[in-house]
Amino acid sequence: MAFPLLTLTAAVPAVGAVVTAAVPAGRRTAAKWLALAFSLATLALAAVQLVRFDPGAKGPFQLTESHAWIADFGVRYELGVDGIAVVLIALAALLIPFIMLAGWHDADPQESGSSRWRPTQGFFALILMVEAMVVISFEATDIFLFYIFFEAMLIPMYFLIGGFGDGAAEHGEAGAAAQRSYAAVKFLLYNLVGGLIMLAAVIGLYAVTADQLGTGTFSLQEIVQARAAGKLDIATTTERALFLGFFFAFAVKAPLWPLHTWLPNAMGEATAPVAVLITAVVDKVGTFAMLRFCLQLFPEASKWATPVIVVLALISILYGALLAVGQRDIKRLVAYASISHFGFIVLGIFAMTSQGQSGATLYMVNHGVSTAALMLVAGFLISRRGSRLIADYGGVQKVAPVLAGTFLVGGLATLSLPGLAPFVSEFLVLVGTFSRYPAAGIVATLGIVLAALYVLVLYQRTMTGPVKEEVRGMPDLRARELAVVAPLIALLLFLGVYPKPVTEILDPAVRHTMSQVHQADPKPDVNDVEAAK
Repeated sequence: MAFPLLTLTAAVPAVGAVVTAAVPAGRRTAAKWLALAFSLATLALAAVQLVRFDPGAKGPFQLTESHAWIADFGVRYELGVDGIAVVLIALAALLIPFIMLAGWHDADPQESGSSRWRPTQGFFALILMVEAMVVISFEATDIFLFYIFFEAMLIPMYFLIGGFGDGAAEHGEAGAAAQRSYAAVKFLLYNLVGGLIMLAAVIGLYAVTADQLGTGTFSLQEIVQARAAGKLDIATTTERALFLGFFFAFAVKAPLWPLHTWLPNAMGEATAPVAVLITAVVDKVGTFAMLRFCLQLFPEASKWATPVIVVLALISILYGALLAVGQRDIKRLVAYASISHFGFIVLGIFAMTSQGQSGATLYMVNHGVSTAALMLVAGFLISRRGSRLIADYGGVQKVAPVLAGTFLVGGLATLSLPGLAPFVSEFLVLVGTFSRYPAAGIVATLGIVLAALYVLVLYQRTMTGPVKEEVRGMPDLRARELAVVAPLIALLLFLGVYPKPVTEILDPAVRHTMSQVHQADPKPDVNDVEAAK
């Protein structure tokens, strides 16, 4: 039996969550270091996955594991990673230790000044549990196995938002508690509804395979291979209905307009590290699943739905950016900016070009790093002043220049400044979109202009101008905070000038997905080429 690397990568944070939760109540610091150690062990295993992964190998999945689970219903414990999955697992494993360090005191009442009882052990255990579920969601190639953890991750996230959020100080403790509860319930209900619709589609797909193959199966590889061999022929109407069931759940998670409204509430009421966990880690499962399941299981339906999805992605890009421009709350501004960025990712996926999908997969990585950098620095800023409102700041760069400088770099990455990582992915998405949908590419470009507006206005209002009395004594970044931010900024710079190590892993998986959908890049128009000459 091969070494179960994929299982171990998911099991380590799960075991870490149980062990951390079991630490005695009086040993808060020990629980933190223990959780951090488990997260670093998971990062080491994710690095081993990257090293052992061969981008040039044949076959869609590597490091595979397959065991019988619920044989009577065709459910298997089946894991495997392609280039997209192995990179996203590495991203999640990389960000979790930074999230923990950034939230080192977020669950300590004596440090935060809150009168609420918030067990530190529970906070860090929940983060590790989310990590375990996200990792196995990226690894699962059995659809039912994926669905279980796709839904199960909602529970620890619900408690992280509702139980450990910080809320808005200006509403008082009771008002902040009500807002946290509302945001957590809204997050849970939106995603549960999406998951229930997906469950109906999963059962429908099983029924189709049982009818045509004689034995029902949830295995992604078996279904794809059966369709390629002509053994499984899903009727057009049925395929489109199943596609919509899967896509709806993933669009809620992504989040895509108009299913996005839970995100600003969740990110606004959560602590900054948990907000990063939501948008940089958990939400990536939605866009990843569009590539792995929607496009590969339902190629005809994916092409059929593409025009509508492209329009929804464009609305997300512009709507998110426009609402970010008008925000008065720093965390909600970053949330609406993320909605705009997820619009770019979905646009790249459904542009159905190799450049667009390469850009979309790279964008998942770059958005995770850039949003983590910006939101965590924003969290450090908010913890010093005790307010999320932009109007409560001014002149911060004069009293905390390092904080202001790192905030600026995170903001410039968010607006995709050339030389920083998101620029490469956004450029690829636009090139891929222009080659098939020129009008959509032009509209999407407006999102870049709006991004420059909301980022630069945010920086101007918070960091420049006269020093407000309330920020005059604000300390600069401390050693722990620098240890969080500096590696993220270094990674933004590295991937901005040299993305090749990541794209070399991602591109073969993108080409495989394109082949499953039976799509080829559009050829240049001969008349346009002659005119250019």
